[in-house]
Amino acid sequence: MNKNHLHKILIYLIACVWLINGLFCKIFNLVPRHQQIVGEIVSNDYSRELTFVIGMLEIVMVVWILSNYKSKLNAITQIVIVSIMNVIEVMITSDILLWGKLNIVFAALFVFIVYVNEFKLSPKNIVA
Repeated sequence: MNKNHLHKILIYLIACVWLINGLFCKIFNLVPRHQQIVGEIVSNDYSRELTFVIGMLEIVMVVWILSNYKSKLNAITQIVIVSIMNVIEVMITSDILLWGKLNIVFAALFVFIVYVNEFKLSPKNIVA
């Protein structure tokens, strides 16, 4: 498998992660733990509304990823958002995370995949 093909596959897989978490877990509220996490971090008063907005923003991220518009900025944005979000979650809500404190390992793996896909595998980075 060449780098270009792997790059395209990873774009779709990364977008799927955002789509599943945004649409199914947050907007459709099929995983109530996400709303509970938001409630613990911010406030239970508006946790459903905030979770819905976060889900919508994750759908925007899907569109941005698939558009390939300013893909380096997109990758950096993903890395920053996932890193900050997971550090906050592990510090405040590790008891309700799917894998507890190990969530940070999966977040780091996701961040690594986003980084490698954009900054190592992207055809824009191949010098002829």
